Order: sequence, then C-alpha cells, then structure tokens
Amino acid sequence: MKQPRTYYHVRSCDTKIQVHQGGTRSGKTYSILTSLVEWCWLHQDWNWVISICRRTFPALRATAMRDFLEILHNQDWYDVRNHNRSEHHYRLFGNTIEFFGIDQPAKVRGRKRNILFVNECNELSLESWRQLTLRTTDRIIIDYNPSDEYHWIYEEVIPRDDASFFKTTYLDNPYLSESVVAEIERLKETDENYWRVYGLGERGSNPATIFSQWHTCEGVPENAKLVAYGLDFGFSVDPSALMAVYQHDINLYIEEVMYRTNLTNTDMSEEFEKLGIGRQEIVADSAEPKSIEELFRLGWNVKPAKKGRDSVRQGIDIMKRYKLHIVKSSTNAQKEFRNYKWQVDRNGRPLNQPEDKWNHAVDAVRYVCLNKLATNFRGQYLIS
Repeated sequence: MKQPRTYYHVRSCDTKIQVHQGGTRSGKTYSILTSLVEWCWLHQDWNWVISICRRTFPALRATAMRDFLEILHNQDWYDVRNHNRSEHHYRLFGNTIEFFGIDQPAKVRGRKRNILFVNECNELSLESWRQLTLRTTDRIIIDYNPSDEYHWIYEEVIPRDDASFFKTTYLDNPYLSESVVAEIERLKETDENYWRVYGLGERGSNPATIFSQWHTCEGVPENAKLVAYGLDFGFSVDPSALMAVYQHDINLYIEEVMYRTNLTNTDMSEEFEKLGIGRQEIVADSAEPKSIEELFRLGWNVKPAKKGRDSVRQGIDIMKRYKLHIVKSSTNAQKEFRNYKWQVDRNGRPLNQPEDKWNHAVDAVRYVCLNKLATNFRGQYLIS
C-alpha cells in the first residue's frame, strides 16, 4: 500500500537529524509515528528510549499521542498492560516510548534518550531545543509547518552537516479525499500567505516585516564605495551601533563595525581610533547633539542625521529602493533586519509607523541614507 512521501524519507534517511518541513495534511506526523512504531518492531528488546514531545502536553496528547495509539490499534498491537497512563509511557516490543510537553521542565532536562521526535518544532525556543539535543544519543526527527519567515531552525539546524531536509505538501499524501484537497487549494484565492505555508509548504512571510528582501554576502565587493558610517547612540540597555554603508549601482552593502553597550563618548572615540575610521564621515542620531559635539571636538567627522516629521519613513523608503546586502559576519545587523516590523492595529494590519525596537543597526543605516542618498530621488514615497 502506498504511503505518504514522508514515510519513505524517514525510512531511507541515515543522518542523525531529519528535518521535515511541510504544508497541512502532508502526512508528516502520522508517517513519522508509523516509522517509529515499525522501528520498534524491527528492533525488539533493544531497550531504547524514544521521546516524543511538543511545546505543551495538552497539544501533544490531542495530536501525536492520539495518532500513535490509533496506529497501534490499527495494527492490533495495543496492549493496555504496556500502557503507563500516569507517566505517559508505552512499552513497545521491548523499547520505551515516552510523551511529554516542553512545559514540563523536569522532562526536558531529564534522562537521556536514543531517539527524539519533536512535533511542531517551530513552537520551541532555541534553549529548549539545545537541552533536548544534548540528551539525545542517536537520532532526532522534527516536523513543522513553516509559518515563520525567520526561525532558529533555518539557522541552527538545517545548515548542519549531519542534518537532512525534506519538504512535502498535501500532494504527497495519497490518503486525502477530494474535498480536503479542494479546501486546501481554496487558499490560493483567499490568502496568499496561508497558501504559501499550508499549501506549498514554503516559508511564510509576515506582512509587518519592513525589510523582507535582503541578502547576506561574504564581504563588501571591491567595486563598492563607502558612502558613510552611521551611528546610533545607546548605553546600558541599548547598544551603540556603528554601521558602514557601501554603494555600487543599486546595491547597498552593510557592515557592522561596532555594536556594544556601556560605551561613553570617550570610549567610542577610542574604538574609532582602533577601527581606523580616520576622517570618514559619520552620520549620527540628531537626538544626541551633545554627544555629536563631543565626538566632533575629539576629532571625528560626525554630523547629525536629517530629521523631520516623516524622516523615519523617508529613510526606510530610500533603503527600500536599493538591493540590501548584509555582510555575513554582521550577525546583530541581520537579527535586527529580520525583526524590524511595522506597528499593527488590533486586526493585525500593518500601520505606517515602525515598532520602536530592533532598530539600532537599522537606524544607523537609515541616517546614512537620509543624509547621503536622499538627493538621488525626488522625495516621493514608495511606501504608504
């Protein structure tokens, strides 16, 4: 009997980590559970521990645990004597399968296991993931719907050389009825992002994300010229961010030069000296005239950023007219550009004012664009 494609992916994969990304009803979870049950049958009396978890135990019990028990009943393998209901363990062919939620910290940091299956892994924090993997010796399997545009799974898991990545959609599940298929395909007409995530199994996009199109680069190309440095002031909580902005044609290259807290103006001056800034122009936050003047008196070519009623939106607009490239080593800048978003109303619709967070590196770049690149355009907005 033909199975969903994920079933064959699990059976044939020999890397330590399996990543199963897919749309709704692609058969990911059921296929993984079926494969684990069959693994126990093929490896009887190994006394291995298989952990199956999700962010909360109630969600796990209503989904993966229910499917697991259904599979056992369908195979006529369920035996109530092997089912520890209070501890949520099942003894299957001499191996132990345990179920727990990440909201049970003692379980997360408990004993080691041989195989780990994390259902809807994108619900977990990176710290929970690390705690689980440290206690898993042989194999890790994860599944999820890719509803997040940016997630630690894409950065911390998929690039690993011991991980295999698989993507499936509803078309990979031969058991779906025509009515279910029609309902999924209706998303094409009703919600583009839902169709992308739950129909095509592709990473979603957040309409509130301001800079959704940018790329990383290994370094600044030789033919790109320095426009200026941008400086956003901070201190104890917020960092002081110094970004170098380079231009070639319609491309802007952004390099994180400094991103640190607890720097006085004297400290910054010393950092500039170490970095070899010289007499290059530094465009700084005009809300800090005292700091700008002090750095100027210390010998640095610091100038205030232009400001006005719509200067934030104007700066964002100018940035959007370029292809943005962030140097790969500029990790703080990348994190900010991923998380910089428009404010939204109570219905989730983006407004025309950005949130006042994740904006130190972004603002530093924006200052440069306002002062040095605004004359390239006629002042009209692309965003509204």
